[in-house]
Amino acid sequence: MPETAYVRPQPPAAPSGMPVRLTAVDVLAFLCELFAFGTLAVWGFTAWPLPWNIVVGIGAPVLAILLWALFVSPRAVVPVHPFVRALVELLVYASATLAWWSGGQAWVGLGFGAIAVTTGLIAGRRRLSA
Repeated sequence: MPETAYVRPQPPAAPSGMPVRLTAVDVLAFLCELFAFGTLAVWGFTAWPLPWNIVVGIGAPVLAILLWALFVSPRAVVPVHPFVRALVELLVYASATLAWWSGGQAWVGLGFGAIAVTTGLIAGRRRLSA
């Protein structure tokens, strides 16, 4: 008799690295990311004189998206410690908050910062507990 005669079939495991279900916190975190990237683009195009506004308006969100893709994304290229991931996430959110402040919209910056940090804390705690 072959050795595989006594092997019992098992159901396939869930794919690793993919979320099982999408929650409201995930949607809110994604919206905060998009808002931060959009804020950096608007800030770059409006806060600088003509030759630099194109460079900063394109460069600031591209740099933020690059940092996000490398360290924070669910499929991050560079796997880092969760605290480094949180630090990069906080850096992107703080830069968007400071962009609102430099544009004279401190309350918008504070509101976004509070929502983004709260969402990041909830999502980070969920990732650590999983």
